[in-house]
Amino acid sequence: MASPALLTTQAAHALKRSSHPALRCLSVEETDDTLVISGRVASYYLKQLAQETLMPVRGERRVVNRVNVVAK
Repeated sequence: MASPALLTTQAAHALKRSSHPALRCLSVEETDDTLVISGRVASYYLKQLAQETLMPVRGERRVVNRVNVVAK
């Protein structure tokens, strides 16, 4: 299992590499067994895409999606 700092860094980099600019502005935090993504996006599609982007790097942690969908 990846160290907490390494996992958070990997998750943040996964979002930063996204082809969707809105995902690059999201935040990632880690607790003992969870990766938490937060921030704001313009659609439920982007909210789901943010969560799916973290799945390959999450390790054994679950992903909690606290991203808010805000109409522009």
